[in-house]
Amino acid sequence: VPVLLLAFPDLEPEVVVSISLSITFLNAFSGTLAYASLRRIDYKSAIEFSLATMPGAIIGALLINHIPQKTFEHIVGFVLVLIAIFLVTRKGLKKPNTNSIAKLTHRDFSDKNGERYVYSFNIRIGMISSFFVGFLSSLLGIGGGIIHVPVMTTVLNFPVHVATATSHFILAVMALIATIIHIFQGNLNGQWMTVLYLGIGVVSGAQIGAKVSHHAKPQWIIYSLATALTIVGLRIMLG
Repeated sequence: VPVLLLAFPDLEPEVVVSISLSITFLNAFSGTLAYASLRRIDYKSAIEFSLATMPGAIIGALLINHIPQKTFEHIVGFVLVLIAIFLVTRKGLKKPNTNSIAKLTHRDFSDKNGERYVYSFNIRIGMISSFFVGFLSSLLGIGGGIIHVPVMTTVLNFPVHVATATSHFILAVMALIATIIHIFQGNLNGQWMTVLYLGIGVVSGAQIGAKVSHHAKPQWIIYSLATALTIVGLRIMLG
């Protein structure tokens, strides 16, 4: 959405969001295939969280038609800056309480490279946060990963690489549901070539990103993303 708002300022919010969600689905689906080959996806959590995103995604896709363009732009810019602030300050947040260990959901598996991931999290918090991620992503057309990954790593205690891989699966499901709703509403009419051209680029990028993600330092990724989100968010808000 941020790129589309800057590149096509005259498009209505629902059209921008529908294009963005279509591209998001292609990107997330491609990334999911790549991460699946690396065996980094927590499938059980991915399915549970995907189900939780669906109601939020449906509500968001239906509401976007009623938001004026300028209001939409200001909301998107503000949310991007908030996400950036959350990314760089998340270490100061209180870690989940692991004293009530019996109440937590536990995971233990290894990826293709033999790296073992052992972690525990509160499934209820995960489901609730997934609902709101689905709502915001569908309403604003913003890739849920930039919201979901910080929540999964900070609040739910997921390892960064598992959170990234799992969020791609969740995002693919959420974006597909929202895109189908937009198709029935006619928001993608006349925009299929735009989706095709942008989709070719993001599918290729998703494959490359998944392959090199293991070699990138998580902290470098987070600060780079936060910087980009702040710049784009302010640019959109200031017109």
